[in-house]
Amino acid sequence: MNFLLTAINAKYIHSNLAVYSLRACAGQEKENIEIAEFTINNQKDYILEHVYKAKPDVLLFSCYIWNIDYVLEISKEFHKICPEVPIWVGGPEVSYEVKTFLLEHPWITGVMIGEGEDTFRELCEFYDRTQNSQTADAGLSGIAGIAYRETFSNEKGKENVHFTKARGITDMSKIPFCYDRMEDFSNRIIYYESSRGCPFSCSYCLSSIDKKLRFRNLDLVKEELQFFIDQKVPQIKFVDRTFNCNHEHAMEIWRYVKEHDNGVTNFHFEISADLLNEEELELISDMRPGLIQLEVGVQSTNEVTIHEIHRTMKLNVLKQIVRRIQKGANIHEHLDLIAGLPYEDYPTFQKSFDEIYALKPNQLQLGFLKVLKGSYMYEHAEEYDIRYHDKAPYEVLSTRWLPYPDVLRIKQVEEMLEVYYNSGQFEISIKVMELFFASAFGMFQRLGEFYERKGYFGMNHSRNRRAEILLEFLQEQEKQKELLDMMQEALTFDLYYRENCKSRPAWAPDPSEFRKVTHLYCKNGKISHVEPFHYIFPQKTERTLTALPEYQKEPVWALFHYDRRDPLDHQAEVEYVDGNVE
Repeated sequence: MNFLLTAINAKYIHSNLAVYSLRACAGQEKENIEIAEFTINNQKDYILEHVYKAKPDVLLFSCYIWNIDYVLEISKEFHKICPEVPIWVGGPEVSYEVKTFLLEHPWITGVMIGEGEDTFRELCEFYDRTQNSQTADAGLSGIAGIAYRETFSNEKGKENVHFTKARGITDMSKIPFCYDRMEDFSNRIIYYESSRGCPFSCSYCLSSIDKKLRFRNLDLVKEELQFFIDQKVPQIKFVDRTFNCNHEHAMEIWRYVKEHDNGVTNFHFEISADLLNEEELELISDMRPGLIQLEVGVQSTNEVTIHEIHRTMKLNVLKQIVRRIQKGANIHEHLDLIAGLPYEDYPTFQKSFDEIYALKPNQLQLGFLKVLKGSYMYEHAEEYDIRYHDKAPYEVLSTRWLPYPDVLRIKQVEEMLEVYYNSGQFEISIKVMELFFASAFGMFQRLGEFYERKGYFGMNHSRNRRAEILLEFLQEQEKQKELLDMMQEALTFDLYYRENCKSRPAWAPDPSEFRKVTHLYCKNGKISHVEPFHYIFPQKTERTLTALPEYQKEPVWALFHYDRRDPLDHQAEVEYVDGNVE
């Protein structure tokens, strides 16, 4: 029997830990278990063709909110072509409301509910044993953790969904290591799991359902991390829901990656910042810049909202910890907010945004509530008058506190934040602009409204065009000419900060005017660039400006080194040099 584990990922750079873990638990030496990975950018007919050509005897899909529509359409078309092949699904998107799911999608044979490693192994054994993919015999009923469709032969067309007993929790230390074939992961993020479950009860999150927190044996973890380190994997992303919920576990892993740092590999952790203690802070502050990055879910600063979503967070402590981490200038930090939570209206969300933006994280992720099946939020959506999309990813449309027009306004802020802040492509320009707006949220809101009025949304813009649009926006705000001149230079700085631009902005001086300076400092072709400015722009340590840069009568010369980049944001190293070549 040939088993095909199929993953449809959000991006090519992503990998699917689930299917590799399932294969490992079923026995990777079994050549009859294959993995096929695609992305949602692939055409559905392309995926269907490749799944068909793999000739599976049993087809399985890993299901999430980002791919469920693809899975259902492709599996339905595949069933038309190969009706004799059983189709199984698993993952968080199909582990709740299982009976309804199976009855609504009659081409799906069954669902693996919850943790699937042992379940998949037993399914493989069942099909290998029976060699009959058309009959769900009594052997299926002995496999824990599944639901499947039963057809009653004496009542044509009548079906029932049979649930077997619940599957017990998996011993994390008994799951085999699944990444021994590193050629499968060239230029891709590796996802790694050292714990399962979560000690918290956030109402919007499925992890809050699983209170059985458990950890993988640390000796195994270290052995496996060393494999990645030896292979010089670019990034390892831990999927542990709150990595630092166990102090000793976190410290052992952080000590190990620090002591065995290869100078290349980056480790990503999702943490609760207010849980970090002095010992942990001391350890991470001494790590190589770029060795680790931290993601912190803030979600809201509104105390009523935090209480209502059952979240545990000490906001003042969190702010202190984030600032403490930033002082080390060695860790990329990523803070998250969620719009559409209970008791969060437009003004209180603006306050949440401005409070967290003021911390100036490397990235501020503004997301929208997803009403996930099985979550507390899903069960109480009617109570909160939450309206959300019927189809995945079930994103909020409106709530009792946040009408749809306000959701649309926040979406404008989200897009402008991504383009002008999170991209890192306009670092200096945004720092200058902030001084002219009372609220960062208000700044991005007005910029978003400008985009909408001009018809700029929904278009692909180059970086130069994004810069031009920013100048158009400021001109409309009737800012002083001095500011516009400064912003032109700031935008020029930003453009060269990231790369040696092929196309030069229209407002920048003619390079022939400083050809001699270029010849003096840029002897290695495209790996450096020199540019004159009349302002000295802020260094990395100045996350927020308190005053505008002063005009310099004589130009200052910035030399951009593209072979020497900041390990956190990859901006070029900038050196101010003497432009006097006489």
